[in-house]
Amino acid sequence: MRDLQQGVWQMSLAMVISGSIGAFVLLSGLPVTDVVFWRCLIGAIALFLFIRLSKQPFSPLTSVTLGLAILGGIALVVNWLLLFAAYERISIGLSTVVYNTQPFMLVMMGMLMGERVSAVKWGWLFLAFGGVVVLLSGELTGGHPTAWLTGVALALGAAFFYALTAIITRRLRSIAPQHIAFIQVLTGVVMLLPLAQFPALIHAYPWGILLTLGIVHTGIMYQLLYSAIQKLPTPVTGSLSFIYPVVAIVVDNVVFGHSLNATQLTGGALILFAAAGNNLGWGEKKPRECEVSDKATHQ
Repeated sequence: MRDLQQGVWQMSLAMVISGSIGAFVLLSGLPVTDVVFWRCLIGAIALFLFIRLSKQPFSPLTSVTLGLAILGGIALVVNWLLLFAAYERISIGLSTVVYNTQPFMLVMMGMLMGERVSAVKWGWLFLAFGGVVVLLSGELTGGHPTAWLTGVALALGAAFFYALTAIITRRLRSIAPQHIAFIQVLTGVVMLLPLAQFPALIHAYPWGILLTLGIVHTGIMYQLLYSAIQKLPTPVTGSLSFIYPVVAIVVDNVVFGHSLNATQLTGGALILFAAAGNNLGWGEKKPRECEVSDKATHQ
């Protein structure tokens, strides 16, 4: 019982931290590539320190597992780049709602890889698609600028690359999740190094925000997430994960004054309800079992 209670607060805190990331990204005022680079660099240092303090030996790597971990890192970093770029074009809340189509990207990828998709999952998939259609319908008739549609497309692209990261990570069961995360953010450092800016250590640069993104939103959040997943049943983990979009919507409203209109709320509710049904296995004959690694690349 103590492990369950500890897992609940760890998962809840991890989702609250994840839901606040959009505000820090926008308040930094930096280009997306710089934000992701510094998040990866500072996050890699934080994760390395956590791994060393845990005194857990690093998982043995083969050329295949290392290659897969690096590919997963590339997909994860592209996911962050696209999602953070979406924040700049549409609201954080709307971006997060669209981003929550990721479970269905994962279902479709699994189907392409030969996994059986039940009729119930198809039902949730169509409901989520209906939510996207509802969300877009009101905006397309409202004469919104191209930037709005670009933002939605970026959020959908981020969901795709998140699902791709999860598919790759499924094949790395022999590696501890913290070690996978360390390799992934280290890959991001190498990827974005040519594009990063290295300012003088001046007070005007948002070092406080960048340190928070790296230490809190990457190092600490991953530690809380992995620890919670090891303690909680899948249904509890899945239900608590919906704290993330709720916090994102609230933070967006409090910090930037953005709120979803009636059409966006309707479409968003359909997407989140379908995602909940898919994640929690509603309507399935047997409980849906999720791999720990599928949750390892959350925001």
